[in-house]
Amino acid sequence: MENTIAIIGGGVAGMQAALTLKELGMRPVILEREERLGGKLNTWDRLFPTWTPAREVLDPLLEAVRGAGIEVRLGAAVEGVSPDGRGVTLAGGERLAAEAVVVASGFDLFDARLKEEYGYGIYDNVITSADLETMFREKRVLTADGRVPRRVAILHCVGSRDEKVKQNHCSRVCCITGVKQAMEIRELYPECEVFNFYMDMRMFGPGYEEIYRQSQEEYKVVHIRGRISEVSPTLDGRLQMKTEDTLIGRPMKMEADMLVLLVGMCPARSNRSLAVSGNLSLGDSGFFAAADAFRGNTRCGENGRIFFAGTATAPKNVGESLNEGTAAAWQAYRSVKGGASW
Repeated sequence: MENTIAIIGGGVAGMQAALTLKELGMRPVILEREERLGGKLNTWDRLFPTWTPAREVLDPLLEAVRGAGIEVRLGAAVEGVSPDGRGVTLAGGERLAAEAVVVASGFDLFDARLKEEYGYGIYDNVITSADLETMFREKRVLTADGRVPRRVAILHCVGSRDEKVKQNHCSRVCCITGVKQAMEIRELYPECEVFNFYMDMRMFGPGYEEIYRQSQEEYKVVHIRGRISEVSPTLDGRLQMKTEDTLIGRPMKMEADMLVLLVGMCPARSNRSLAVSGNLSLGDSGFFAAADAFRGNTRCGENGRIFFAGTATAPKNVGESLNEGTAAAWQAYRSVKGGASW
């Protein structure tokens, strides 16, 4: 147990926390419920705003974890955490003693089937942004019958900012993801028309606004402010969408070969059980509530031995998650070794 820090989650934040703790002389143990490390980054193609292939970020992390000899338990679902941060309970009842816990539980993607009006899982060629990333990695963005799409519509905020499905929060990275994916489609198929339907464009990160402008000026992506209200199949295998352009106040109908639903980030399904067992606070969104939004955004307010990293507390991009992995690791180290907190 001495110097053992349990890390719940083996995504980028969890791996970065483990690497930092190892450098500090601690014994991190990564507990990952899936059968491989890397989390959602395993399924992404290129990352904004630099267009860096996801593997160029993920592979060095994986290699560093292996090279450091960090203990990794795959298929290890954590069902509970001690309120004092002195250990976790795994599925099946096994208890792992520790001196502190870093919760890097990540996020789940919104289930697009809950928005039946869009036809995901019902109509061919209605896909999610995650499905599209898989297609990009295979360099084959095709319709269900193998055709190159002539027109693609991308719908923002599916499972974000939506009271009807109890997802009131903004997922933050969906807007830039939709713009990036539109540009990737145009790169792959220059003759394909791409339309982005959005509520508001929230380009908060460095370089994001410039990418948004580039998508319009160089890639000729069309951005329409308005929601799609209904989708139905046509006789020739396309999709007909009822929508509107709120900037000019006109209803619209459009046909497309493919509709991409930009699904938002939801709290990880394990958050609630961890919160109950560890007496941890959840925000209204279902993500963990940190001690303080400014000086304590990786600390748990209830005790000094549980820390948060990455999207455990809110939607974040990859860079932010990596940074929080480092910060949470330092906090955990100081809590064990008696150093001052910040």
